[in-house]
Order: sequence, then structure tokens, then C-alpha cells
Amino acid sequence: MVDVVTDIVINQPIEVVSDYATEPDHAPKWYVNIHAVEWKTPKPLAIGSRIAFKANFLGRELAYVYEIVEYEPQRKLVMKTATGPFPMETTYTWQEEDLGRTRMILRNKGIPTGFSKLFTPFMSTMMKKANNKDLQKIKRILETK
Repeated sequence: MVDVVTDIVINQPIEVVSDYATEPDHAPKWYVNIHAVEWKTPKPLAIGSRIAFKANFLGRELAYVYEIVEYEPQRKLVMKTATGPFPMETTYTWQEEDLGRTRMILRNKGIPTGFSKLFTPFMSTMMKKANNKDLQKIKRILETK
């Protein structure tokens, strides 16, 4: 089991941070490993939406489809995938720190299978590093807008 939680404070109001983060088309801009996004259901984002992602992780190409299972705008987004080598649940939560500052929390949890299972002991460390890079990148993007 892998369960990784990372967070960052972004100097932008909660609606700016959550609106940007919950737009799947923005994912390749702030996720280091994601390079393609394809909507499998009509926009806009809602519970039941399905979005396909292509990413590189551990030197391998990964393709997976996330389904939105919980969505409270400006509070929480939960998406799950049960397919691929690494069934995963990703949760974003946002908390207002003070006026114009938002804490974004990114949590990934899952149980590696197949090839990925070999890397379970290193997976948490590698994911935490990648998630920290992703959060640093979204912070830079949103704070320079």
C-alpha cells in the first residue's frame, strides 16, 4: 500500500487555486509526469466524469482513466482509477489559510500490482518527490498570474 500526502501554501484565493487544479486540461502544465489528457465524458467536470491521462513514471509510459467520485468545489476533489498497473485514488483538498492564501493538499493512495509491485518499497518516496515538484509548479504558475 502506498499513501502519500503533500501540501503547499499558495498565495492566491481558494477559488483561483481550486478552479485551476480541478481543470483536467491544466494537468500537463503543472504535473511533471503527465503529458496528455483526454476527456472520456462531456465537460464540465462533475461526479462521474472520466478523464484519460498519459504519464511517464519510473521510466515507463502509463495510461489510465480517472473517474471523479467526489467533488465539492473549492473544498475537495476525489478521483479514482481501478485500471492499469497501479490502481490509485487521488484527493485534492483546499483550505483557506488567511485572506488570499490557500493550502492545497494532494494525497495519492493505492496498491501497486504487476510490474509496479516490484517498486513498492521506493514508490512512496518517489511519489512524494514528484508530488512536491507538482505542487511547487502549480504554486509558481498561480503566483505569477
